[in-house]
Amino acid sequence: MPQWCCATTPFSLRLPCTHRLLRGDAVVELGLNDYLDIFCPHYEGSGPPEGPETFALYMVNLPGYEACQAEGAGAFKRWECSRPFAPFGPVRFSEKIQRFTPFSLGFEFLPGETYYYMSVPAPESSGQCLRLQVYVCCKESKSESVHPVGNPGESGTSGWQGGGAPSPLCLLLLLLPILRLLRVL
Repeated sequence: MPQWCCATTPFSLRLPCTHRLLRGDAVVELGLNDYLDIFCPHYEGSGPPEGPETFALYMVNLPGYEACQAEGAGAFKRWECSRPFAPFGPVRFSEKIQRFTPFSLGFEFLPGETYYYMSVPAPESSGQCLRLQVYVCCKESKSESVHPVGNPGESGTSGWQGGGAPSPLCLLLLLLPILRLLRVL
């Protein structure tokens, strides 16, 4: 196994890592808007005699994590460490710990929850199953609305408050572009 430092910063991991990732008791605590950087195994020259380590990295649920199995509804592939001899150095994947993501393949993390990562070695790899828990700190003390709504009686444009039917004028304004497109008006 090559010599890698497991934590280069509090939020960076290099795979393969220490025996804690093999045992499954490695836990990283991150806050919202932090990054978790995963560095894939990288070799200069020919690599180790037993062959290079290559992995598929998954997010799994707790039963999959405990059994070291990336199967079932709670498991999905996040990244693949398949370039151990990349000419530019180790391949790095960054996971931004955020509550909302604009990306369709992004993942949304909730404060106060634990998320489980594991690696599945490729069939030709000399690697083993590595496991990591990511705890997202801290649970919010009060519920905050994603869409703030103004108080009744406030001036300004706080948006439709709901509770009643939209006015005929609003419906006409919504239908006007469609009617013009159809050349009805």
